[in-house]
Amino acid sequence: MLTLLGSERRMCDGLTRRETLKAGALSLLGGAFNLPSLMALEQSNLVRPGKAKSVILLYLLGGAPTQDMYDLKPAAPEKIRGEFQPIDTNVPGIQIGELLPRSAQWMHKTAIVRSVNHKAGCHNPLPSYTGYEITLADITSTKDTYPPSMGSVCESLRPPTKDLPDYVYLPNYAGAGNAGGTVRYPGPYAGFLGKRYDPLFSEFDKLKHRTLGKMKVLDGEPYLSRNTRLADGITLDSLEKRESLLRQFNQNQRRLEGSGALDDVDRIQQRALSLLTSTKLKSAFDLSTADAKLRDRYDRTLFGASALIGKRLVEAGVRFVNVTWDFPGDNSWDTHADNFNWLRGALPSLDLTYSALLEDLEVSGLLDETLVVVMSDMGRTPQVNASAGRDHWSFAYSVLFAGAGVRGGTVHGVTDGHAAYVKDRPVSTSDICATIYHLLGIDPDMKVYDNDRPVAIAHGGKVISEILG
Repeated sequence: MLTLLGSERRMCDGLTRRETLKAGALSLLGGAFNLPSLMALEQSNLVRPGKAKSVILLYLLGGAPTQDMYDLKPAAPEKIRGEFQPIDTNVPGIQIGELLPRSAQWMHKTAIVRSVNHKAGCHNPLPSYTGYEITLADITSTKDTYPPSMGSVCESLRPPTKDLPDYVYLPNYAGAGNAGGTVRYPGPYAGFLGKRYDPLFSEFDKLKHRTLGKMKVLDGEPYLSRNTRLADGITLDSLEKRESLLRQFNQNQRRLEGSGALDDVDRIQQRALSLLTSTKLKSAFDLSTADAKLRDRYDRTLFGASALIGKRLVEAGVRFVNVTWDFPGDNSWDTHADNFNWLRGALPSLDLTYSALLEDLEVSGLLDETLVVVMSDMGRTPQVNASAGRDHWSFAYSVLFAGAGVRGGTVHGVTDGHAAYVKDRPVSTSDICATIYHLLGIDPDMKVYDNDRPVAIAHGGKVISEILG
């Protein structure tokens, strides 16, 4: 049954507006052409086959410095240009940073958007995940009143018969490694759509790390929560019998209540059951079956392992996979001090993982139907500070697109001589989200409902047509 997406508001008689609309449609139009039928008709015009069947989002949490990666300014003063030189890519006229030589050989499949900017404050991931640019008083927790992330919208559109989630977040929730796990950065969640559309989060061992130069590297592999494993003594047959009894109980209770109040519970129960019984999901997380050389290509870090699992999840049929580089303290992209020495460890690792992911997708025949995006919540200041670091900056930074539907070998947008401000063709975070939705075949103007208020999923963003193939 297709229902209105969004939060519920109860009226004085105890019914929700959605229930009233359903009842009205049933009485006025008849059971053959009721509200679910109308909604299905509307959705059919807003969701179509897209060039990208899936998305893998590589998210560099903390603010990746575009001046040292994808938008170098070698003619700028020393305190602006930093310590790294640009190198040629395999596309004439396009250069990127010297610590990304493998990525440079995939420029023919990559588009760089150099003019991304927002004014929603620093360390605020909400704009990049949702396109909703608003300054938050608290960036270390999330609220159910925020708009849904791109992945959550994908999860909300997942067919109920599909046995896999459509939104998986690796290696854990954003902020899991900070302040004893008490930080939950806003953005990746379903917000007012409801928690049933939150991502499936994996977990990781936060104690596995090693030091590489100035960088502390987190090792290990993400794993499924123990809550998704069958308890000892429980077989699939007995689980299915219990599920059948529970389904019958819910159906009887729904008839007695005469409402759809249990729809959310049903979806959560169905998802829990599918996780417990899905061999495809468990197989994707089991890297013991992966070739050792392939593991090396991805780099044997937590981020590399997460990206490899992300590729396997897409191969299994998951639609939106997020892989976050989210390390605490001296492991993060928040490089207020010793920026260049930290990048000497971080950028070669990112270079390995990004190039290995594109190569693996290409060899598997999946790159033409998988969109890969490299994104951060903000950039870094052009000016190098007294601690050899770069501070917070959201007025100009870069986002990478590669794979399905992307016109490789393109650069969109121009910054000034210091990579401080956008000079030409500015791009908002809502434009980034609109482009991702478009490539997935989802209309960026599709509405979801916050109580009675319709909200466009991309918040008015426009598709960046110049980077599309």
